Amino acid sequence: MTMKEAYQAYENRREEWKKNRLSHYWMDQESRYVHPFQIYGNVWYVGDSWVCVHLIDTGEGLLLIDSGSCGATAMLVNAIWEAGFNPADVKWIIHSHGHVDHFGGANFFKKMFGTKLYLGEPDARMFRERPEIAVIQESRNDADYLFQPDYEIREGDVLTFGNTTITFYLVPGHTDGCIACFFDAYDGDQVKRCGYYGGFGFNTLQKDYLIEIGDTAYNTRKVYLESLAKVRDQKVDIFLGNHCINNQTLERHQRQLDHPEGPNPFVDEGQWSRYLDQKRDELLAFMADPANN
Repeated sequence: MTMKEAYQAYENRREEWKKNRLSHYWMDQESRYVHPFQIYGNVWYVGDSWVCVHLIDTGEGLLLIDSGSCGATAMLVNAIWEAGFNPADVKWIIHSHGHVDHFGGANFFKKMFGTKLYLGEPDARMFRERPEIAVIQESRNDADYLFQPDYEIREGDVLTFGNTTITFYLVPGHTDGCIACFFDAYDGDQVKRCGYYGGFGFNTLQKDYLIEIGDTAYNTRKVYLESLAKVRDQKVDIFLGNHCINNQTLERHQRQLDHPEGPNPFVDEGQWSRYLDQKRDELLAFMADPANN
């Protein structure tokens, strides 16, 4: 194949990929860039307008919750710099679950800065045994690959990162190794409890998907409901989203900008339980719909 033919084949692949319903997630990701902002005290937002990434200044290094989409690592690095931090100080990354849109920066940070990577044990096993479920293939970049976690999170783990102690629960449903976690955020002498749920999507509850992975009885849907109930009554002052849509991340930030002297819009003691109840009700309706069975 000549260089000209190779280039035309490349153009043809791009044009074909643009027809895919998922292509907009992976092309022109820079259009989703969000200037980083402080959520509360030592907790910052450094994600984009679709996928959340949170930064916690632990006093002894930086902790990230998730590392963004594959192909968006440069945006994440820039957001960390823009927030006034050094990406080289990211000592730990906790990954909410093992899907391609949440672990894009993992290998980069591990190679460049020696960052320790964390993932729920069932999803670490999935990486080894059923890597196709991570949908790394959807990134459309053969240079992307799955990461090897340094620590596999298990039910009830309580781990300390600098001044931040985090309690973990496994909440299978979106993936088998999806995690929920809870920790205190500090703003001077004020303390607020943060809650994070690692994946709410119903895309992995569709009947065709469940049949393909071997769940012909659709048990994953019931497991998801049990997971929501498991952590629903946790005390949470600040609900951190996995995707911006979960907690209206950007709308709440706009209220911060519009009313800088007003109450912090991210501090909302009832939002956690309200949203988990909403997802429960949506899932029950989804399960009752004959089209999904």
